[in-house]
Amino acid sequence: MKALLMEEVGRPMTVQNVADPTLSPDGVIIKVEASGVCRSDWHFWKGDMEMRAPLPHVLGHEFTGIVEEVGSHVTQFKRGDRVVVPPIQADNTCPYCLNGHQNLCDNKYTLGVRQWGGFAEFALIPKAEGNLVKLPESIDFVSAASLGCRFVTSYYGMIDQIKVQAGEWVVVHGCGGIGLSAIQIANAIGANVIAVDIADDKLELARSLGAVYTINGMKENAVEAVKEITKDGANVSVDALGITATCQNAILSLGKRGRHLQIGVTTKEEKGFIPVPIDEIVTKELQIIGSVTMPISRYTPMLHLIDTLNIQPSKLVTERISLDQAGDVFEAMSSFSNIGISVVDRF
Repeated sequence: MKALLMEEVGRPMTVQNVADPTLSPDGVIIKVEASGVCRSDWHFWKGDMEMRAPLPHVLGHEFTGIVEEVGSHVTQFKRGDRVVVPPIQADNTCPYCLNGHQNLCDNKYTLGVRQWGGFAEFALIPKAEGNLVKLPESIDFVSAASLGCRFVTSYYGMIDQIKVQAGEWVVVHGCGGIGLSAIQIANAIGANVIAVDIADDKLELARSLGAVYTINGMKENAVEAVKEITKDGANVSVDALGITATCQNAILSLGKRGRHLQIGVTTKEEKGFIPVPIDEIVTKELQIIGSVTMPISRYTPMLHLIDTLNIQPSKLVTERISLDQAGDVFEAMSSFSNIGISVVDRF
């Protein structure tokens, strides 16, 4: 099969012919139909996050496809099923899994990190019966790939973790895939969304997805602008990028009893730590909530909400590319110059 191989950290990747995956008794092999290029992949490629597999390696954790082969122990899936792959794979036996938090599984791993992922023609999904979701006919493969970890992470963060309500002011700092997903979801449930970024083209896309105000942080003070718009400060802030400036500005944008959602993870510069305004957190009774991907049990409600509210995740897809072009997207991410979501749909 063809696969995009990462042979060195931070070095250009190339498409090569490699061996097909080997079926396990509890797994399925899927023919990959679409695979999103995510900033989390970029973090692993750059070495910001630790790779748990030897090189050469195949990244990719936002993919969807058709079941090609089924292991002898698998009864819930059959050849030909349309499926979407949750990025976090769980053992479904630890206390967190048994309490519905598979995203926090003690033995969790990400496809494309511990084992080869979706930047290839075929992929193995081990323990498939607890780690795979059937895809409704109403959702096409490119839209399903755009759900990836970005949309599902934003959905879980906004709906389950921070519990955004209609009528609230929500400010989203960083208009990449996660931030744009958060904007679309918050707008769909009736919140008033303010988008903050340093690129006008990204802010234009944010407005098309429902942002009622946009702020270019290079041209004006984002914190002061948010407070002027909201008259007190936002009810909810989201850091969708994970750098010091966006995290601090997001928290400082909040009004009293505001809630901050941290979705973005840090780069090498922050090394996992960002100073936060503790006195402001105390005196305003602010809350800071983290969120990582989504439990598999929340996929069905999410897919139902997408249909019910006519949310169109595919609006975030700005380019459909071939596997050979995926490496260029990684290079563009290093300068934060790419817009929206890139999805590989040609192998």
